[in-house]
Amino acid sequence: MPTIVVDVMPKPEILDPQGKAIAGALPRLGFTAFEQVRQGKRFELHVEGEVTDQILEQARTAAAELLSNPVIEDVVNVAVLDESEASA
Repeated sequence: MPTIVVDVMPKPEILDPQGKAIAGALPRLGFTAFEQVRQGKRFELHVEGEVTDQILEQARTAAAELLSNPVIEDVVNVAVLDESEASA
């Protein structure tokens, strides 16, 4: 079953308290290489049959109109997940 992945992130000018909390916790846990963290959302849309251009366009429309809040978030990716990635 093919999967379309939609990634949504807060706009750069929007405060990200979850990302800030994670960034503060990482060094305490020994992860010192990371300077900044932004927390986003990932949606997986499972499709019956083949993913056509029309279905992918529907996913983009759903991402823009339903899955994200365009006032504070950007849709940064809408793509078909590779089957090799799906099994990982």
